[in-house]
Amino acid sequence: MSATLHTIHTLFDAMTLDATTGYVLLVVFVATLIRSTLGFGEALVGVPLLALRLPVTVAAPLAVLVSAVVAAVIVVQDWRRVDVRSAGRLVVASLFGIPLGVVLLTLGDDRVVKTLLGLAIVGFALSALRGRTTWRLDADHPLPLLCSGFVAGVLGGAYGMNGPPLAIYGAVRGWSPQQFRATLQGYFLPASLAGLLGYLIAGLWVHAVTRYFLLSLPGIVVAVAAGRALNHRLRGDAFLRAVYAGLVVVGVVLVGQAFAR
Repeated sequence: MSATLHTIHTLFDAMTLDATTGYVLLVVFVATLIRSTLGFGEALVGVPLLALRLPVTVAAPLAVLVSAVVAAVIVVQDWRRVDVRSAGRLVVASLFGIPLGVVLLTLGDDRVVKTLLGLAIVGFALSALRGRTTWRLDADHPLPLLCSGFVAGVLGGAYGMNGPPLAIYGAVRGWSPQQFRATLQGYFLPASLAGLLGYLIAGLWVHAVTRYFLLSLPGIVVAVAAGRALNHRLRGDAFLRAVYAGLVVVGVVLVGQAFAR
């Protein structure tokens, strides 16, 4: 009897919401809402903000676990809208970029790379917002697709930020908001699962990761549903403006990170 009471007490303590846990739940909710609405962008909120309260060795696996679950839910919900061929080719191209990203990460001083990438992303997005970019692809073109996937792999391997090149490619392809969101999840799902496997092999999937994930799960469900509803309300130009505005924020953050070090 005493052993049973002790077990119940331990579980109750594990589920108690302290200040750090409340903060983690809020960050995960906001990141998931952004991801579910636009299809990308949670990397700005996820690991950087989680790492303010958690060890990076907990924050990064938690963010990737959430990413995998969100991508799986969206793919199951909207699998008919996934451009499977595009998503598959982007994943393959990314596999060649990831090693370069890891090398950049190990070099230590990445200010130049972040600055150049940030400025390029901001420049493209601002140009599109001002109506000066009219480049459109009616079908997949090998060079833009492979370049987008490769750069996504580089950014993912170095900074865990695969989204911007994929978002640019999706915007240029003219995908609808629903297809844009679903196809990007078709990319993120295998990428996130591969990342989780790496963390598992490295022994970084620890009890704290599972605990925070389980506590975050109700908020994740609500955020995915709310994001889907918001995504379905967006139409054409309004959605593209939201995507480009998100890209501006991503670019500014990259440049800010470069100069803050």
